[in-house]
Amino acid sequence: MANKKSLEYKDFSNDDLKNELVNKENEYKNLRFDHAVTGLENPLQLRELRKEIARLNTEIRSREMAEMSAEDLANRSKIRRRRKANK
Repeated sequence: MANKKSLEYKDFSNDDLKNELVNKENEYKNLRFDHAVTGLENPLQLRELRKEIARLNTEIRSREMAEMSAEDLANRSKIRRRRKANK
């Protein structure tokens, strides 16, 4: 189920996504500080902002994965398998 906001991020360029991520992270830090000092009228804003940050990170990572070569993806699988075996 695709979210309306996640569909909007598909249209952004890579630089725009990274800038948006920085802006959202700064906004989250400010809201968290304000909430600790005075409290927010709607503390659910923090949850929504965390979800937005996660959506941005997911889109950035999916684009990185799409740009990886087959060799890089194969090495990634080996690393993941090794990490799983060490647990």
